[in-house]
Amino acid sequence: MTSNPDNAEAAAAISGAGGLVAAGGRNVRAASGWVTSTPVRSPFPPIESYAFLSNCHTGALVAPDGSVDWLCVPRFDSPAIFGSVLDRESGMFRLGPYGINHFTARDYEPGTNVLVTTWRTLTGWIQVRDALTIGPSNGPDLVTPHSRPPYDEDADHLFVRTVECLDGHVDIELICEPAFDYGRTPASWSFVDNDQHVADGTGAGVTVRLRSDMAMGIEGNRIRGRRRLNRGDHAYCVLSWADQLATPGTFAEAMACIDNTTAYWRNWLAGARIPDHRWRDALQRSALAVKGLTYMPTGATVAALTTSLPETPGGERNWDYRYTWMRDSSFTMQALHYLNLDWEADEFMQFVADIEPNHDGTLQIMYGIDGRRDLTEKLRDDLSGYDGARPVRIGNSAYSQRQNDVFGAVLDSVLLHTRRSQRMPRRLWPIVASQAESAEKVWRNPDQGIWEARGDPQHYVSSKLMCWIAMDRASRLSEIRGHKDSAERLAASAKEIHDDILAHGVRDDGVLRQHYDTDALDASTLLAVLYNFLPSSDERMRKTVEAIAKDLTEDGFVLRYHTDQTDDGLSGKEGSFLICSFWMVSALTAIGEVERAVQLMERLLKVGSPLNLYAEEFEVKTGRHLGNFPQAFSHLALIQAASRIILAERLAEVS
Repeated sequence: MTSNPDNAEAAAAISGAGGLVAAGGRNVRAASGWVTSTPVRSPFPPIESYAFLSNCHTGALVAPDGSVDWLCVPRFDSPAIFGSVLDRESGMFRLGPYGINHFTARDYEPGTNVLVTTWRTLTGWIQVRDALTIGPSNGPDLVTPHSRPPYDEDADHLFVRTVECLDGHVDIELICEPAFDYGRTPASWSFVDNDQHVADGTGAGVTVRLRSDMAMGIEGNRIRGRRRLNRGDHAYCVLSWADQLATPGTFAEAMACIDNTTAYWRNWLAGARIPDHRWRDALQRSALAVKGLTYMPTGATVAALTTSLPETPGGERNWDYRYTWMRDSSFTMQALHYLNLDWEADEFMQFVADIEPNHDGTLQIMYGIDGRRDLTEKLRDDLSGYDGARPVRIGNSAYSQRQNDVFGAVLDSVLLHTRRSQRMPRRLWPIVASQAESAEKVWRNPDQGIWEARGDPQHYVSSKLMCWIAMDRASRLSEIRGHKDSAERLAASAKEIHDDILAHGVRDDGVLRQHYDTDALDASTLLAVLYNFLPSSDERMRKTVEAIAKDLTEDGFVLRYHTDQTDDGLSGKEGSFLICSFWMVSALTAIGEVERAVQLMERLLKVGSPLNLYAEEFEVKTGRHLGNFPQAFSHLALIQAASRIILAERLAEVS
């Protein structure tokens, strides 16, 4: 469907200054016309340059020079033992060519979260494989116990690295320098064997074991090894935090761990419904990223791997995202069910059923990945922050905020899951009842909104919308349960909220406003289109989408809101929010502007990282990613946006 000529200005905003003319390469930010300046050279690698590894218990970021700059053990939310992404003196772990810091090629083994890096030196070629390994389960996990049924495969609690010389000869260097508790405690090393191939590093009550077939030496708080490899030679190293600090004892055993991990990811991906489409690779990588951000023992999904990567360069918008947000539940269910990943969807719903509500029956906006409620925020003033962005936060004070959108997100996810499975577990019904009751009590009250503003509470339209969703979905679930009277009462409450939004949340020009006391725009009102608040043919939906496309974008990429028009309690400008741009893709598709949706989708795919990963934000003027990385919300929204377009294209083929 072609764009309406009356919407040419909004369409131009979507296309951006560079349009799609510079589509001749994998990473075309610099050639595309929307990059107008470059950031000052920094010792911190660009956020988008990191590779992401996972064993579904924790994750790691590997820098372009081969250094592990982020790893928390044994869980995603444990204190980091390698934290150079937040302070260059907070620990690192590297296996690579001596004196060479720039790789020749780097990619994942197809269909996996196993990293393969090829290096060329003056004298030869090597290939390094990195994996947080997953293998056959050998009984109950004593390191991170499960509350969900155990899988046939589980985390080995190992970081395995292998290197092979492909040609010539290359000098290899191994450096392992943990700094426990986010850099506060340097490691104390001691050898376990007489041959100096196995050593334990201890600090802050944590012990890890490093084993390698290279002889190693202790140099203060770090351990180092070096060897020359000739063509066909190989070496390995393994870092373990497993029970009894178990490690593979030979190169063959280390390779077997990586092979098991490759098989795990490919077998898992084989169960996903990835359509045969030009965006297949992007969908696969997003699916692998979302799965990699899932905490296998409980089924929870972390919002992102990291804490305190800045949304504003050098600024204070730095948050800890290693927790599970209830508002993500709806998008998680949509993405998982679209990809036919029903097991993961059920695991997440069981996590939701397990969590402890507040004394009044409401749910917090976020929980720890083990379901804990207290996420008290602390500042780490001893850390420099990524590229000087301070403070570094551990914990997230927003857990105690009142955000009325949580009710709708949870109940929409329950309805989605119930429809898919054709039954609703009895243990979920108390959650449905309590969340509907809570939404009914509070929907008239102001709150902090979806963006967790630290300014004064407001009557945010998106919060009212999500309360409407709560009552609407609760009504439908009551009907499924055969509670006709309850269904009718809840439907009446939903209509009351619906009418209130239309009376107070729509500007004179027919556009949804950010909150009742402003005419400012907010990208969260795109959710009205995605949740079918009104028919997609309704002019108020179209006008809202067009207004955001025209007035809330930066070179075609969507902002959350204008920071100079919103009291969010913080200073500084932020980049465009990637999830909001993906929402725009979905919204354009919903109102029939499929061609424009495809154009924006293509631009978004081009600004993904070299490994097809996304942070929270994209800074248009420099082409760099901002915020925590990788971001589950961005990948979930990518899956939703792509699926809507693919469905529209398939329907057009048969119409």
